Amino acid sequence: MKTLPLLAATLALTSFAPRPKLTTVKLAPGLSVAMPVGFAPLPDAAIAVKFPAPRKPLAVYSNPSGRVDYSISVRPTTFGPDYNVLLPMYKASVQRLYTKVDFLTQEVRKVNGRDFVALEFVSTMSDSRRSSVALAPIKKYEYIEYAVQGQQLYIFAFSAPAEEQAQWRPVAQAALGDISLK
Repeated sequence: MKTLPLLAATLALTSFAPRPKLTTVKLAPGLSVAMPVGFAPLPDAAIAVKFPAPRKPLAVYSNPSGRVDYSISVRPTTFGPDYNVLLPMYKASVQRLYTKVDFLTQEVRKVNGRDFVALEFVSTMSDSRRSSVALAPIKKYEYIEYAVQGQQLYIFAFSAPAEEQAQWRPVAQAALGDISLK
């Protein structure tokens, strides 16, 4: 009986938490995302340095300090939109990329009426070189959503330093909870 008032008080206090400030950005015909206010698009040269890959992301936005990124990528795919099959596949792919992965969310979720594979996690990348001077592990908070549209795979990825997770997690959840893909 004592837990009911405590639960009610907690719910009341958290319901008044400030909502993240987002603005809608149209990235392509039929694709718009909610972007944290203050984030700015990275120029191509900065994208090439920060995201070295054969295929440049569709867009990368970063906060003023450059420590937090929201990237949107499009890749060809032969997979259909069977998200219950894709979820374990993408989870395994994420696990192969890092030394350690602690999943916070791993689900198929609906965003604006469309299914997405959602993976939210804290990743650790340790220095695996065999030298006398090992670098400190890099820990990141990451929230990634995947969606299949026709023959294209859309990847929405929000990344922040793990020590800033408490600050950026509500922002990532709000931003990736407001994607319009038609």
